[in-house]
Amino acid sequence: MHTFQRKILFGSAIAALSLAGCMVGPKYHQPAATVQPPPPSYKESPTQFPDAGEWKVAQPGDAMLHGKWWEIYNDAELNKLEDQLNIDNQNIKQAFENFMAARTLVAQARSQLYPTVAINPSFQKARTSGTVSSIPVGSSSGSGTATVTPRLETGIYSLPVSASWEPDLWGKVRSLIHEQQYNAQLSAADLENEKLTEQASLAMYLFELRGQDALQKIFDETIDADKKSVDLARARYETGVDDQISLVEAQNALESAEAQGTNLGVARAQYEHAIAVLIGTNPSTFSIPVKPLELVPPAIPIGIPSQLLERRPDIAASERTMAAANAQIGIAVAAYYPNLTISAEAGLESSSIQNLFTWPSRIWSVGPSLSETIFDAGLRRATVLQYLATYNADVAGYRQTVLTAFQQVEDYLAAVRILSKQIRQQVEAEQSAERYLELAKARYFTGVDTYLNVLVAQTTLLSDQQTLATLRTQAMTASVQLIEALGGGWDLSQLPTPSQVSKKVTKSEIESQEPQQ
Repeated sequence: MHTFQRKILFGSAIAALSLAGCMVGPKYHQPAATVQPPPPSYKESPTQFPDAGEWKVAQPGDAMLHGKWWEIYNDAELNKLEDQLNIDNQNIKQAFENFMAARTLVAQARSQLYPTVAINPSFQKARTSGTVSSIPVGSSSGSGTATVTPRLETGIYSLPVSASWEPDLWGKVRSLIHEQQYNAQLSAADLENEKLTEQASLAMYLFELRGQDALQKIFDETIDADKKSVDLARARYETGVDDQISLVEAQNALESAEAQGTNLGVARAQYEHAIAVLIGTNPSTFSIPVKPLELVPPAIPIGIPSQLLERRPDIAASERTMAAANAQIGIAVAAYYPNLTISAEAGLESSSIQNLFTWPSRIWSVGPSLSETIFDAGLRRATVLQYLATYNADVAGYRQTVLTAFQQVEDYLAAVRILSKQIRQQVEAEQSAERYLELAKARYFTGVDTYLNVLVAQTTLLSDQQTLATLRTQAMTASVQLIEALGGGWDLSQLPTPSQVSKKVTKSEIESQEPQQ
């Protein structure tokens, strides 16, 4: 290679490397999450209500929930099911593989920073056709003399190596890398959000199932009491103390309670099947023992509203969506600038395999090329405007996600607080219904009232007991929903950094089918 050619090549490379530090497009700055700053405390927190009931939130100084948030309920069966869910839930596995795929896209984008090298060995053999020519009559060579040109065969052996490199002069590739890194972080946040959703669903299904067991216990006790009432009414009828209508009324109350108790099995079976699917088990081989709900909502650390922005994975995912959209603008703006490509080829070429690897058989070529679009009918401008609009839409979506998060926390704080107060009131109503039944029975046995009054009292007590059991179930599920609205045990420090999502993905990570904890 001549000195002048070397200067051209090295000069082009140095110029490309010096320009590679330039990046066009807007620099990303995270927008404000809300128009107004978050308040110092939640409006619906029990600390704001003197008559909030028995349920309280944890003290502000208490540690926030982290990791296995469901352990706050101190339920061994729930802990076991949640651990199994984190391993075998298929929706979590799907989200995990999507995260793995997003990480590979980062590596694909980074590969564009480096040259592409290819080798293309070949062999070509050619043969020319033989020709016949004649010398014209009267020539010195005689008349009618024919001349034959023999066929020629040639072969070319070639072993070239080519390289091509397009320097990232304007940051297009780096913007693409940033976009894929942000998308990988978005996918990681989606994975955490999917985990939280499945974990919360499992806890709520288990509490709903136990709520059905509590209702079943109420109906079993009611049926036993109704059977005794039927036996008593029959004895009074057979002895002539009472008439037949009292016996029929008692039998009707028993049969109605038995029918309602039987119907409870439908919902319980469905909750049991839903739990089986969540933990990746065939519902046909899964069962949960009967255990009436006895838990009460624990004291939950809710923190302050400003902390919510760092505790919910869906908010983190929405913010990373904005960052990726901003990177897309940089990619679109880079299309306005010229592209430089440096290509080179070197290798060996010979008509003989014996001489292919000798010094005279070497070949090479090298040179840069520059390309610039001078007319595209407004395509680049429209593309930039498209990504600007997409970014602005993502900003609005981010802020809506934040507002929805605050709404959900306030909703479930109000639900748990009000349900706690209502449960206390309903306990008093149940106690009054029990007293009412005792008085009705006493008046019936003394002949003051008919059995109809006893039946009304039994119905009232059963209704109050059902309401109380349902309220207790609602309070437990609302507490789970509150924890989910607060982000569970996740926080922003657990989101992988751009450098972490850029690490090489191994085949074993993908084939293991094991979500990373």
